[in-house]
Amino acid sequence: MFDFDTLPDRRGTASLKWDFGGRIAGREGLLPLWVADMDFAAPPFIADAVARRAAHGVFGYTLEPESYFEAVMRWLAVRQGWDVRREWLVTAPGVVQTISASLLAASGPGDRIVIQPPVYYPFALRIRANGREVAENPLVLDGDRYRMDHEGLERELAAGARMLILCSPHNPGGRAWTREELGRAAELCARHGVVIVSDEIHADLVLHGRRHVPVASVSEEAARITITCVSATKTFNLAGLGGSLAVVSDEGLRNRLQTALGAQCGGTANCFAVAASEAAWRQGAGWLDEMLAYVAGNLAYLSDRLSRELAGARVLPLEATYLAWIDLRRLGLPDDEVRSRLLDAGIWLDEGRKFGTGGEGFQRLNLACPREVLSRAVDGMVRALAGGRAGGAVR
Repeated sequence: MFDFDTLPDRRGTASLKWDFGGRIAGREGLLPLWVADMDFAAPPFIADAVARRAAHGVFGYTLEPESYFEAVMRWLAVRQGWDVRREWLVTAPGVVQTISASLLAASGPGDRIVIQPPVYYPFALRIRANGREVAENPLVLDGDRYRMDHEGLERELAAGARMLILCSPHNPGGRAWTREELGRAAELCARHGVVIVSDEIHADLVLHGRRHVPVASVSEEAARITITCVSATKTFNLAGLGGSLAVVSDEGLRNRLQTALGAQCGGTANCFAVAASEAAWRQGAGWLDEMLAYVAGNLAYLSDRLSRELAGARVLPLEATYLAWIDLRRLGLPDDEVRSRLLDAGIWLDEGRKFGTGGEGFQRLNLACPREVLSRAVDGMVRALAGGRAGGAVR
């Protein structure tokens, strides 16, 4: 049994989440449930692996040993049912860097790149920073569940888009895409000669007994056109260490990605990331299962309390990630006022509009925290927003 009820004191550790409220949100002393960073300590076997590496005292240039690749291949086979070959693996500093390199490897300046908002906002930032154009194919909120607009995707591809950046599982919508949904998207992309870059950093964070489906596993044609981004960082709260891999079965596409990564990032591996990730993949299954059960309990707690105490609010069903997507549109409050009220109450969430089209009127809340912290956050949300114009029209 692992302890998920104790809040580690993270202040004074240069924590993005806890130490920089003044710089980022304009307020100090906030209760932060915004960025996708757990308030759970990494499991002891990971801390032990890092401590053993630190005790050596020499932190020179590092490369990933073969044991590192063996560990991730076994993890993907057991947790996702995906058999990956060693030669398919490309190392990278992180997933966002891999997305940037993929843009350079598989598209040209001015090319249109499809994203499916509301979605992880660095996608659009990386597209524009690399001189490409964002092509939005918004998700459709069908009741309380998002679905892909395959017809809209086909229109964008037929109009000349060169790449689809897929978020799978979807952040912030919480969908664990089905094999059928992914297969249809991959079929369309293959037909139009379009590369898929699939951000699967949340792949291990599936809830309620589900299993993540890698898009590259749905068919041979999907594998041929897909760059899949994987990492232990989100699963085991190792973002401060970094480290990721891309899985690319097509040799030509893989070589272009390696060239782009070398030109853009260069450098060598982080020695602590190597030690931590390998320990996570070899020993982490039990901890992960317990953590996901705790997050599922937090989701139920949040949904129950908001349904009873904040009329007009609803928490969308969550199939994957530890990020609750809260629909506040029926409160009838402008986004600026929701943000101001929450900050005045000391609660720091991620604004839905940051995630692009369709995110207006939503807030994203990080469930990977002790229940007592979540309870305080709900108290503040209710106190801040209960005076909204409940029953207002959905925008």
